[in-house]
Amino acid sequence: MSIVVFGSTNIDVCAYATRLPRPGETVHGDSYAITLGGKGANQAVAAAQLGAQVELAGRTGIDTFGTLARQRLAEKGVRTRALYQDPDHSTGIAVIGVDQSAENCITVVGGANMAVERGDVERLEPLLGEAKVLLLQLEIPLDASLAAARRFRSRGAVAILDPAPAPSHGFDAAAWSSVDAMTPNEAETEALVGIRPKDASSAARAATALAERGLKIAIVKMGGAGVYFRSPEGEGHILTFPVKPIDTVAAGDCFNGGLAYALARGDELPTALRFACGCGALATTRRGASDAAPTLAEVETILRCRNGPALLA
Repeated sequence: MSIVVFGSTNIDVCAYATRLPRPGETVHGDSYAITLGGKGANQAVAAAQLGAQVELAGRTGIDTFGTLARQRLAEKGVRTRALYQDPDHSTGIAVIGVDQSAENCITVVGGANMAVERGDVERLEPLLGEAKVLLLQLEIPLDASLAAARRFRSRGAVAILDPAPAPSHGFDAAAWSSVDAMTPNEAETEALVGIRPKDASSAARAATALAERGLKIAIVKMGGAGVYFRSPEGEGHILTFPVKPIDTVAAGDCFNGGLAYALARGDELPTALRFACGCGALATTRRGASDAAPTLAEVETILRCRNGPALLA
């Protein structure tokens, strides 16, 4: 199976402390890590860790962080034929604080990621015939992402947009119909439709509102409360797996990588979402961004968990 991820590549500087600082305050941390990140890279690694053939497209700078990012991608088995080395912009970075309850705050400096343009879509041409799923996020300009989505969908690929970070101005009408699915979390759903999903009932209303805007498949993520989906074939609520989280930084990215993997291998949407929930849950049990991505064997183990999620129609 082949998955193309068109999105951001960052280097993450993560600091771990008992609690996150308030504005104007300095706190002493316990440890730090410098790792591969960026929602595009995280999702690419998540799918590759499961065994998929993955191509990551986008931009890095020609700098130390860019070299480190490419090295880490290669180690994780991600191909980078369409990852352009931008001579005019630095590699993106994210500064992440994580507290003892696994909550986090993130500041992203996009760098080369935000220089991506429609011309970068042309670099994807050799990948068009190979991809079954295209993963997109909002850490590169939306115009380029939607152009890629239309190109890949015309060749039969499924285009999934993770609307993160949430757009303050929302989407225009064309954006909703340019992709097959969106996977917003609670905050992103509220930003898009004005409904914050806290349970199945509120998530169902939010999914309906997303569909009314022209979205084919709405996948509303609610953290520990699970996932609610609505598609032309039906809708339902999938509960999450019981785990003890220590770091939620890349849980959503691992969810999306797992969803892409399952759909690319031919799973029906409810089955693919249960698989994705397993990926997201496991990611919260370890530190780091791309380093938190589970293997296929680990996901298959949690899927056999007696207390794992059920589909509630």
